[in-house]
Amino acid sequence: MDPVTIGLFCLVGLLVLISARVPIGVSLLVVSFVGIYAIAGFRPAMSMLSTIPYSASASWTLSSIPMFLLMGYIAYHSGLTKGLFEAARVWWSWLPGGLAIASLAGASGFAAVSGSSVACSAAIGRIAIPEMKQNNYDLRIATGSVAAGGTIGALIPPSIILILFGIQSNTSIHALFLGGLIIGLASLAFYIAAVLFVWWRNPERLPMVQPYTMGDRWKKTLEIWPVLLLIVAVLGGLFGGLFTATEAGAFGAFTAMLLGFARRSLSWDGFKESLVDTILSSGALFIIAIGAGLFTRLVAMSGLSREVGMFVEAMGLGTTELLLMVIVIYLCLGMFLEPIGALLLTLPLFLPLMQTHGVDTIWFGLLVAKLLEIGMITPPVGLNVFVIHSVARDFVKLEQIFAGILPFLAADLLLVLAMLVTRGLF
Repeated sequence: MDPVTIGLFCLVGLLVLISARVPIGVSLLVVSFVGIYAIAGFRPAMSMLSTIPYSASASWTLSSIPMFLLMGYIAYHSGLTKGLFEAARVWWSWLPGGLAIASLAGASGFAAVSGSSVACSAAIGRIAIPEMKQNNYDLRIATGSVAAGGTIGALIPPSIILILFGIQSNTSIHALFLGGLIIGLASLAFYIAAVLFVWWRNPERLPMVQPYTMGDRWKKTLEIWPVLLLIVAVLGGLFGGLFTATEAGAFGAFTAMLLGFARRSLSWDGFKESLVDTILSSGALFIIAIGAGLFTRLVAMSGLSREVGMFVEAMGLGTTELLLMVIVIYLCLGMFLEPIGALLLTLPLFLPLMQTHGVDTIWFGLLVAKLLEIGMITPPVGLNVFVIHSVARDFVKLEQIFAGILPFLAADLLLVLAMLVTRGLF
């Protein structure tokens, strides 16, 4: 059997294993080892299995992931993020659909210290959804806004997806973070527009609530000064050139710990729980990174990426047509795969194509991150939707949440279109 055919069988086998709910890291490791063994023999396969785990994980940039995860877990367990929704509510409640907009703004703030869509949705959902229910909001939009707001967590720094993309593509994490901040804020603006559109079409779905005084607004803002200080210090140092991504994560984790202990809101049990959560999450991500490194080697040995490139060239696709095809593929993958798995599965195939067609790597990374996050609210999987359902299962059905995310899906697709139109600026 020729190497290309082996590569195709391995790709199909990988999709089958992932569909069977085998962990993505284990699937990548098993399929890649079997494929390399079939192409080159047992000894080369064992040699790569013994060297790639070190080369894939012994990365200074990759060490930023546990640092940012630790920062997020400490901020959560110490209650630093608890008042984000309340602060956003007092500032945004005067707008039509103000509570839904506040949940989106609160999610953006939470994203700046967590980098996790799921954590963002769960934390904001527990506070925002009961508040909107109490104010007679349409539960579809109430839950949909929180699920959509959680996706901003993978765009606004620190973004785990952008870190992994930068490592796999040898792209500047700093540049990706800066672009992620722009796209994340653009996503927030498009989501707010979606809420205002829903209110314009049917004001009864999003009733106005009592506005707050300026004194109340500043009082709530002062209550969250620690998390604001943390966000400004980390992002300011990162974009100001004072820190690398890893140093920013370490500084953020250390600052969050100091703030938690100084405010006496972080107990030793909470600190130990933060460490355990960080170790478990980092371990899972590192196993995926090692599997992705082995899979990349398999793709190179099989010549699969070269064959894909030749196939695309034979189709005579221009750059725009190619990008549209990639967008459709990512949207379809997002319906069934979690973002990190989909990212590491496809990059070895798509990245060479983008480079051949002169597509800017940073722009492509931002596009991929956005597309993968759309998958977090896309049926039938839509992980953020299931997280919100677990929070609000007592008074809202799963299909109602999926109905509620439709305006936000439309906003996402409009933003992707805007990114395509402005691609020439990169």
